[in-house]
Amino acid sequence: MTYIITSACKDLLDGSCVDVCPVDCIYSKKGDNQLFINPEECIDCAACEPVCPVNAIYPEEEVSEKETASIDLNKKYDYDNSEPGLNT
Repeated sequence: MTYIITSACKDLLDGSCVDVCPVDCIYSKKGDNQLFINPEECIDCAACEPVCPVNAIYPEEEVSEKETASIDLNKKYDYDNSEPGLNT
């Protein structure tokens, strides 16, 4: 299981989740309009979920049907060419 950042994060980029992540698995790069959780690095600790001010973070199996595109966005994001943290 991994956590997914859904579309509620778009254009918000609060960064509270980045501050509490113990493994720095939340990424962004200049020009991004939301943050992304690297599924290969996420340890499923759930620290990010309660601090999100717009409730945009869910365990993958709890992502609503209307947000399933967010699962693909998080899995296909170019983590190799971005950095952990709020870098937009």
